[in-house]
Amino acid sequence: MQRQKSESRIAVYYELTKPKIWYLLVFTAFGAALTASNIYGIEITLGTWALMLFSVAAGSAAANTLTNYHDRDIDGIMERTKNRPLPSKRIHPATKARNFGLVLAGMSVILALAISVETTIQQGAWAAGFIIFGLANNVLVYSYMLKRRSRSNIVLGGLCGGAPPMIGWVAVTMSDLWTMGLAMAGLVFIWIPMHIWALTLHFKDDYNKVDVPMLTAVESEKTSARVIAASTVVMVLFSIAPFFITVGGAAAVGGVYLWTAIASGILMTGLSAWVIVRPMERAAWTLFKFSSPYLAVLFIALMVDTAL
Repeated sequence: MQRQKSESRIAVYYELTKPKIWYLLVFTAFGAALTASNIYGIEITLGTWALMLFSVAAGSAAANTLTNYHDRDIDGIMERTKNRPLPSKRIHPATKARNFGLVLAGMSVILALAISVETTIQQGAWAAGFIIFGLANNVLVYSYMLKRRSRSNIVLGGLCGGAPPMIGWVAVTMSDLWTMGLAMAGLVFIWIPMHIWALTLHFKDDYNKVDVPMLTAVESEKTSARVIAASTVVMVLFSIAPFFITVGGAAAVGGVYLWTAIASGILMTGLSAWVIVRPMERAAWTLFKFSSPYLAVLFIALMVDTAL
């Protein structure tokens, strides 16, 4: 009986971290690390893999936990979120969640710094720096400063999405960090607004109920659809960028990635066009559901292309 209760508490705290979100972010860190390893022929030690992946997982989980703590008041009002652990009082008092998030944040920074043991002090320091930046941007800038005040909140508040690929890259090498590494981070950063705006268009009544001015919740459906389509086009065009980056005088990626980006981009552009033609909840929801696999496919293509 005690064991069952313990497992139940573990499940609730696990749910609090929003695992569906950090799974994808950890995957982008994994993809960036393997892509760097393939390009430079650097073998990644088991210790580096463990420290890098667990630091990103802990950092992402910490950010989600701390934003859940801050948003517990509005989460209790919104239909989509009212059954989360804090508003449903499955975790009570709420300070337990805050403390859990802070512990995870501390762990993530320590794990990132420990990458130095397997690589260099510089690499560990940069990894920890990106973890700290991601936490600050997500929790302080997005959740505390912008989310309830600005309709462009997710643009500046989405910079944190680029941190996991940068951590994955520096865990392997510092070479071309600000070209290929930054391009991979850019894929995530530019993807985030489209992903979130499609979601908020689908649940716009929820956001309006709590006066959170997400752009696609406060604008008309036509305007929102155009914004989503424009951001999708920008994302698709940017997804071609890695093809034009050179490493050591040679192209970083080749045709496998290029044609994957083009084909998947055509699909996403078509779905965003559907949102313009029929700016309704179903179209926005379909675009949202396809957006996560789309990002994963791009990173898979990068790994496969550089491995060939």
